[in-house]
Amino acid sequence: MGWRTKFVFLLIVYCAGFATAIYCLAPAPEGKSSPPLRLSQIGSAVQPEGLLKSFNSGMHKCLGFSKEAAEEAAKLLETKIDEALKAQPKENSG
Repeated sequence: MGWRTKFVFLLIVYCAGFATAIYCLAPAPEGKSSPPLRLSQIGSAVQPEGLLKSFNSGMHKCLGFSKEAAEEAAKLLETKIDEALKAQPKENSG
């Protein structure tokens, strides 16, 4: 890694630290603040049945995609292995 790459990396890290310091030291914006969300309000805001159905359908889509990807990978591996075996010179047993 050259000195230019190191310099650019250090410059980025320095700027990120400086921006973080400014963000932490800046005063909070004034305005209407919403009341804090209580734990009892979360239960009424989230519908567990809908969330479970959505999660379940997402998991089934993910599993279906992974099965298709595994099948395609297996086919690709089989073709590559067959090509490699055909390319090998045959040994004469004497």
